[in-house]
Formats: sequence, C-alpha cells, structure tokens
Amino acid sequence: MKSTLKSDRPVDSDTPDSAADLAVARRVLEVEAEALTTLAAGLNGGFAEAVARLGEVEGRVIVTGMGKSGHVARKIAATLASTGTPALFVHPGEASHGDLGMITQKDAVIALSNSGNTLELSDIITYAKRFAIPLVAMTARDDSALAEAADIAIILPGEAQGAPEACAVTQAPTTSTTMMLALGDALAVALLERKGFSSSDFKVFHPGGSLGKRLLRVSDLMHGGDDLPLCGPDTNMKEAILAMTTGRFGCVGIIDEAKRLIGIITDGDLRRHMEQDILALRAGDIMTPKPRTIRANALAAEAVAFMNTSTPPFLCLFVVDENGSPERPIGILHMHDCLRAGVV
Repeated sequence: MKSTLKSDRPVDSDTPDSAADLAVARRVLEVEAEALTTLAAGLNGGFAEAVARLGEVEGRVIVTGMGKSGHVARKIAATLASTGTPALFVHPGEASHGDLGMITQKDAVIALSNSGNTLELSDIITYAKRFAIPLVAMTARDDSALAEAADIAIILPGEAQGAPEACAVTQAPTTSTTMMLALGDALAVALLERKGFSSSDFKVFHPGGSLGKRLLRVSDLMHGGDDLPLCGPDTNMKEAILAMTTGRFGCVGIIDEAKRLIGIITDGDLRRHMEQDILALRAGDIMTPKPRTIRANALAAEAVAFMNTSTPPFLCLFVVDENGSPERPIGILHMHDCLRAGVV
C-alpha cells in the first residue's frame, strides 16, 4: 500500500522499516485506548463529587501541573474556559514566586501529577489547605501526598490495573497524560451539561475562526428596522421600485394591514411584467405570493443552504420571529451578508 505526503513524494508503507513504524504506532494507540476504557469503567462517586464541587465555584477553576502534566493542565484550563467554566492555568513554579496571588478563596484548584509527589506543587497544596480552597487531585497514586491532601482525588489506573505507559522503554508520560487529558474533557463536558451551556453560549467565546462562523445565527446578520424594505399591496409600482433600489436588497416585501408578509417583488417579477405598463400597476398586481422565510434563531449556515438549494436559487430571505407572529417580518438577510461573515 502506498500513501502520498504533501510534498508528493511517494512513501512505501510495505518496507520493513515502515511496517515496524506502523506496528509501533498501532501498539501505542491500542495501549492508550485500552487505558481510556479502563479509566471510564473505574469512574465513581469521586468524579461526580468533583463535578458538583467545581460547579458550585463562584470564582475560577485553577488548573496546575508540572512538566507534561502542566502542558495537559493548560489545555484543560482552556477547554473549561471555552465551555462556560471560568478557568486559568497557574504554573506551580511561578506560584511559589508570587502567582499564588492569582488564586482566591472563591476559586477551586485541580492539580495534576501522575506520581502525586511533585515537589513543585507543595506550595499550591499548602495554600489551598490554608485558605480552605477546594482541591481536586488527578493522580495515579492514592497514597501520594497530593491524593491525601486533596478534598477529592480522582485516581488514574496504572500499570497494575492494565494501563501501562505506552513507552515501556523509558516510562515517558504517554498513557498517563492521555488519561489526564481525556479526564479533563470529561469534567468540562459534564460541567457544560450540568450548567445547560448551549451552542449560543459557546459562540460567545468563539467569535473567530470557522467554528464561530458556523454558529452565527440569522439574527446576528440580518437587517431590520428602517432597513427593512416593505410596502403595502396598494402601493404604486413607482414607490415599490424606489423601495427596492433604496434598500439595496433587490426586493421588497408586501405586507397587509396586520403587518403580515403576503408577498415579495424581486427583479425577476419586474422582468416578467416589462411588456405591461408596469408603472400603472400596484405592488399586489405583480408580487409573488407566499414568499419563503426563515426563523431569526436559525443558523446562518442553514439560511445559506436554503438559498442555494432552492429552485431557482435566490439571494434574499425575509426573517420572521417564531416567538411572535411567524407571518410578520422582523428582518431581511442577503446572501452577501453571510459571505462577508465567512459563512459558506
């Protein structure tokens, strides 16, 4: 079997060296996958208690760890912060030189250490105990200094429980850090669901990038108020065309006396009636009835798909509020608004 790199240089995976590399990779992934299964099966009330305690925190969740555990701690803090649980990473070494001041009595601490006896964590542990700050430990040893000091200790399975480090030669942190990372994700998602954190909330913390763009809603991009091109069915076509051109949307919505949307006039409608004395007609004479609309809280990506897949495709949608009258327009969305926002 052959695969291709981005450099277009062919790589033969059937050579002895390549086969050995693949075997190592599969072994590592299988060891770590099995460890995660063991970790999941072993979760108990300690995990649930940690979620409950962290969910009650009025301040922030402080995540800390040294070395590889520290790198994982940074990621856990970032995941918590982006999913509705205010959090930050505090380096244990820096904590001993003033950064303990970043931790308040309204906070909670999650400390990561596979051995549970990481010397650099001692000052943070002491500080947490002194000021009665909840301390959650993530460690593989229940008899360690960290586990014994913690209010709640989540114990990771070790080699004896079928979760050895994937690097058997050096015992480099591999399986253990993978379990910590996954456990951090589990805490973050459990807290997210406990708090009822929604995709709309998530978008607030992710305004940039493709994820934020995918979560934009129609209400974020639509035009409303005075920008909404509307007229009544008895409006003469001179005024209706003026409303179309002034609004720069290429259309005008037709509403009845109850402000309900009953029709739309587009450039296509104008072309279809060019042979008539169009200025002698009324808006209701040439409008297309029952125009397509979209809900204000629909995803902008949904609106783009709706406009693109309709036959024929169109560029504008009137927006309605499903919480009020679904027939009354509150905005208008143009395809160009979506493209400018990066929604494709």
